[in-house]
Amino acid sequence: MLIRRHDSLLLVVDIQEKLAPAIHDSERVTANSARLLEGAHLLDIPAFVSEQYVKGLGPSVQAIRDAAVNAKFFDKTHFSCAAEPGVVDLLRAAKRPQVILTGTETHVCVLQTAFGLQAAGFEVYLVADAAASRTPENRSAAIERMRAGGIRIATTEMVLFEWLHQAGTSEFRTLLPLIK
Repeated sequence: MLIRRHDSLLLVVDIQEKLAPAIHDSERVTANSARLLEGAHLLDIPAFVSEQYVKGLGPSVQAIRDAAVNAKFFDKTHFSCAAEPGVVDLLRAAKRPQVILTGTETHVCVLQTAFGLQAAGFEVYLVADAAASRTPENRSAAIERMRAGGIRIATTEMVLFEWLHQAGTSEFRTLLPLIK
């Protein structure tokens, strides 16, 4: 199944100041999540950013805040975004059945969010190169578990190219710097 621009929304989970330094490959995850936020903005795709217990973990890292031009931010204390009161309704209000999911930590908040949103009826795509944990082992186990549980796995470029659907358009030229 392909990702369809008019059917999808982007959810970036908990890429926060105090957690990011402990995340394995944090710079790649942040950069790829920022690329997706920029692409979503340019293509008018709804975007959301969660922040876990901001008082303790701080706000989203600056690169995420900078790229999240029109994104809606929300605080949470549950590990799963889907368990946080009002969040599923917030996402449903976008009237988009596909959720493109990135963030940290893959084996905790991202995994629980993926399964929670899947149970709520969303078609969930984990962006593997935009998701990480403190250890590569936890990330790998989480991706394997999500794949086995029916979560679809994609990469940043897969998402961008599927959102675009074709080359030679003004949108393609606009997004080209995010791909190069």
